[in-house]
Parts: sequence; structure tokens; C-alpha cells
Amino acid sequence: MPRERHLDWDGCFNVRDLGGLPAAGGRRTRWGALVRADTLSGLSAAGWQALLEHGVRTVVDLRNDEERAEDRAPRPAEIETVHAPLDGRDDRAFWAAIEQRLEFGTPLYYRAHLLRKPQLSAAAVAAVARAAPGGVAFHCVGGRDRSGQLAMLLLALAGVPAEEIGADYELTRARLAVLFAQLGQEDQGEELAAYLADRGTTGAGAIVATLSSLDVEQTLKGGGLTDEDLAALRERMLEAA
Repeated sequence: MPRERHLDWDGCFNVRDLGGLPAAGGRRTRWGALVRADTLSGLSAAGWQALLEHGVRTVVDLRNDEERAEDRAPRPAEIETVHAPLDGRDDRAFWAAIEQRLEFGTPLYYRAHLLRKPQLSAAAVAAVARAAPGGVAFHCVGGRDRSGQLAMLLLALAGVPAEEIGADYELTRARLAVLFAQLGQEDQGEELAAYLADRGTTGAGAIVATLSSLDVEQTLKGGGLTDEDLAALRERMLEAA
């Protein structure tokens, strides 16, 4: 029977293991190596325990400084947290135009962001590659935009086909509907899907188009990612040959 990628961690809604995906050389991504999530600050004590039992020992926090809040329950001492803010919000010339459109909330901005700020994505990928032994969980707020961008890059570097990466991105939509309902907020899912459809694509399609138009490895190397980082990342992510 296939393993369940979605994880039930109390206090989070959009958590899944990135294991079991087909990758380069006929290999698969390793279960327990990487987990993408919405903000882990919302975890209860039981949620943190579930995270530990899953094998996670490093958390990579992609949020901006002003988004970081006190944890709902004490963060276990076993967890090392690395802050790798991905947005680069100080670059208002970049964000002002994107924030005026629904492009923010879709993968349509990923390519422009990667080309303008490769050092930010490279730093986030390096944080995963250089983590101590054990699983790595990375998160932003909802687990869609920044977590989606980092998941896209990590999986591409492991040789996961673009279509599989796009399919993973699409899994977030149903999970966020539950999160927004819990928070009493409007779910943008339908509106974002319509925005993408008007442009002749989907979330998955935008991921595939982005990956087809970029050399991810060379782009990230231009941002400071090293060959040693790439080797460590692949060793962490991929099952043994």
C-alpha cells in the first residue's frame, strides 16, 4: 500500500512528507527527509511530539521577521531552527507590482523572484543541505507560496520530474481550504484558480513552465549554492541507489 504523505500534526493543516517521489536515476525521494508545512508556530505540544516522532530535527523558517510570533507550545530542545527569510521584502520595486495582482498567491512570480534574488533561494536550499542529521521541515505561513517555491527547487535538484512537482503543489489547495475555514477567513483558492485559468494555465502548469525556462542548478549556484551543498542535499533527499 502507498504511504500517506499528508501528516496530521495538531495545530497545522498543510503538512506533508516529500518522500516517495520518482527522482533521477530511477531512485525515489527519501521518506522522512523533508517535510513542507504551514507555520509550525501553531503546533500544540502534541503536534511538536508528532514532529519529533517523524524524525524532524531541523526547522527552516522562511517567514519574514515581522511574521514570526511566539510558539503556541514550547519548541522542543531537540529542534534546531534556522531562519532563512525568502521574500526579500525590502525590495519594494519588485514586490509593489506583484502585490497589486493575484499573481502573488500563485507560482507565476517564482521565475522573476529567482532571477532577481537567487541568493535568497540559495540560502534556503543551503539551510536544508547543511542541516544536522535527521529530517528537515520547512515552512512559511500557509505553506503555499514560499514553501511551494522551496519545494519546487529542492525536488528539481533531486531530479523529480516537473509534472510530479506541479502535482505536489496542487495538493496544498484543499488543505488551505480547511485552514481558512478554521481561521474564519475567505479561501482564495477559487479566485486564484480562475486567475491562472484566464492566463491559460494552472498552479501545476505554472510550476512546469517555470522549471522548463530555468536551469535551477546554475541559477542557485549564481546565488551562492556550492557543489558541496548540492551533493549533501541529494544525499539527504534520495534513497540509496
